[in-house]
Amino acid sequence: MCVAVPALIVSIEGQEAEVDLAGVRRRIGLQLVPEANVGDYVLVHAGFAINVLDPDEAEATLKLFAELDAMSGAEEGEAPS
Repeated sequence: MCVAVPALIVSIEGQEAEVDLAGVRRRIGLQLVPEANVGDYVLVHAGFAINVLDPDEAEATLKLFAELDAMSGAEEGEAPS
């Protein structure tokens, strides 16, 4: 199964961007979304932005990922964060 995740663009240099993925910074390619700007959320898959996202949609998706992570930890005996 492949998963694409929303990430916030924090800087752009040429056709590469630095994005924030839940506090982790990564460099990704922007070749597929040249219209992306700093401050945009993009959907990241395999090291490339594949779509520019609506900010509300991106934040809702990130919230769901956080809830899944919390539920996973609870199933493993960890206290929810």
